[in-house]
Amino acid sequence: MTQDKHSNGALAGVKVLDLTQIMAGPMCTMLLADMGADVIKIERPGGGDDTRRMGSRLSERFAAGFLALNRNKRSIALDLRADAGKAVFKRMAETADIVVENFRPGVMDRLGLGYESLAEINPRLVYASISGFGGTGPYRNRGGFDLVAQGMSGLMSVTGFPGGPPAKVGVPITDIGAGSFTAVGILAAYIHALRTGQGQQVDGSLMEAGIAYTIWESSEYFATGEIPGPLGSAHRVNAPYQALRTSDGYINIGAASQPTWEQFCRAIGQEALIEDPRYKEPNDRKAREEELAELLEGILVEHTTAHWMEQLGAAGVVAGPIYDMEQVYSDEQVLAREMLVELEDEELGRVKNIGVPVKLSATPGQIRHRGPALGEHSREVLLEHGFTEMEVEELVAAGVVVE
Repeated sequence: MTQDKHSNGALAGVKVLDLTQIMAGPMCTMLLADMGADVIKIERPGGGDDTRRMGSRLSERFAAGFLALNRNKRSIALDLRADAGKAVFKRMAETADIVVENFRPGVMDRLGLGYESLAEINPRLVYASISGFGGTGPYRNRGGFDLVAQGMSGLMSVTGFPGGPPAKVGVPITDIGAGSFTAVGILAAYIHALRTGQGQQVDGSLMEAGIAYTIWESSEYFATGEIPGPLGSAHRVNAPYQALRTSDGYINIGAASQPTWEQFCRAIGQEALIEDPRYKEPNDRKAREEELAELLEGILVEHTTAHWMEQLGAAGVVAGPIYDMEQVYSDEQVLAREMLVELEDEELGRVKNIGVPVKLSATPGQIRHRGPALGEHSREVLLEHGFTEMEVEELVAAGVVVE
């Protein structure tokens, strides 16, 4: 399938060489691709990105998770261990705007494809690396996965319920965060390159992404010296701001500010709580958080979540149900905001995607095509970079390039 690389997105015309795999790196390049960049995914022959074999398989060539992270990209299977493969990559890098890789620090340098080498042939190149712990410091050579980064960034120390075993955030949040933060860094560096002609390195890590999420926890520790612990669904400094039981499940209540607390009391028919000295001020409510939650649940369990959503919504209180994934993709707001996108594909039929999570009014992001098969665009990409048909055939015959 020939992919339409000519988008109308904000990054149309920007060429990205994508040497990433698994989660953090592909997340970063997916965000760029969604906004219109021509992302060329460079994979090793014989296997490619490991996520091609992880999770549910939609066909012999495609796994569901791979498609989710690699939409809007093209694939070339290129052996970077071979001298000829390195030469091909350098030729592509001459006209690239951005390179993104997530090998362990030092791997690309040993291949002769690190930033310093590529900057000699393309001084305006933005070269981004994502790793477990970053490109400097005593841990630079350690391998890093989301689970490890969640533990070492402090996230697992504040996740779960008091007294319970260690629990990680349910999604690979440091992978996703590192990819997202690095994408912001890439765009800042790219704007600088447009202004000055000077490229630079962008260095992101899973551990630092995890630390960056600890706004309340770090600020409380800095201010008091006390080490925060897990709170279940409760908030670090506000109450009530948590999941509370109803007759048929739970409901998330956001009644942290004084006005919303008073609205909440009226909506549940408990106006007397507004003047109750135990709960009168925000700090009072936080100090008696468990006691207050027990009191409120004794009231909320009298009716269903749907009943309370109607009551609280009418009163202007911020609240929400707790959805499973089926409920998420049935919600009218999710559908109205196009967070479920379906594409028709000749091989796979209808392919569902998570939508683009940020909307631009003039140059909106778009899901243009599914993730590529391994090497699906090898010939197409090489011809675009000035290789002749004969040169492509020689590279394929040598096993340097796979179609």
